[in-house]
Amino acid sequence: MHRSLTATLPLSRYRIDRDDAARARPQLFAELWAEPSTRVLPLWRGEVLLSASSSTALAFLPPGAAPADALRIYLGRTTDDAPDLPAGAAIVAVVLDDDSAPALGADIARWSNPRTVGHALGDRDAGLAVEALGIANWHASHAYSPITGNPTVPGRAGWVRLDVETGRELFPRTDAAIIVGVTDADDRIMLGSNGQWEANRFSLLAGFVEPGESLEAAVAREVHEESGLRVIDPVYVGSQPWPFPASLMLGFRARLDPAIEHVLRPDGDEILDLRWFSRGELTTAHGEIALPGRTSIARAIIEDWYGGPIEA
Repeated sequence: MHRSLTATLPLSRYRIDRDDAARARPQLFAELWAEPSTRVLPLWRGEVLLSASSSTALAFLPPGAAPADALRIYLGRTTDDAPDLPAGAAIVAVVLDDDSAPALGADIARWSNPRTVGHALGDRDAGLAVEALGIANWHASHAYSPITGNPTVPGRAGWVRLDVETGRELFPRTDAAIIVGVTDADDRIMLGSNGQWEANRFSLLAGFVEPGESLEAAVAREVHEESGLRVIDPVYVGSQPWPFPASLMLGFRARLDPAIEHVLRPDGDEILDLRWFSRGELTTAHGEIALPGRTSIARAIIEDWYGGPIEA
């Protein structure tokens, strides 16, 4: 049985109390704006604002800095004392438009995506960044009810949207996706190159879980569809939120079925190239191929198989 990687994954870290019970209070934002320790976290175009003094910390601004008409999402309260925020401080994400964002962060270099900088953030900030972007992305895609087509408005401190005609509540959804490290009888790992990436980038196979499908069935199906291989014994190794825009990545390891003869067969559409790598071959090839970034669960699964960090 593989140990869980979740605690070591950059975007699975958090040090925040989401304080669900407070979301139902109708005057919550007025209450929070009256608390001296409340801070807002600016979001713009799928990115978070970094601190002016550190590129590895989020920017937390006083509530008065946020436009009054910005979408507000209550993220919860901090759990630990820190130099920039005391324990118990309320954090509210504010989603800015192109007019208001430059006023809070004119330096474009301060706006960044956790997909690339998440591994450099601390536990608290990594958790807040993915929480904020995940719920903000959901709001952006649900301005209208998928059931009635009616316009919707935010409710419950940003955690639901309400159909303006029926009053029906719409709740956030997360798309489950599996990602799998496949090994053969010689303990080599299979990596593939996606058609949407640069030609030398290789990673694990992954795909969305389909309706009526278990995670293990999704592993077997995706591997076969993208590589032509049949795998057995899928073992869960950890999960990581991936709100780009709305996924939860569920990591697995799986073995080739020894009862079947296998030939690598890229699907030619999504996967253009597939290769087997021993540890020595991956070490040698690492200067020629690009691996997934350190923020991703794919990198963690590869390095777990490898036995340690793979240096550039």
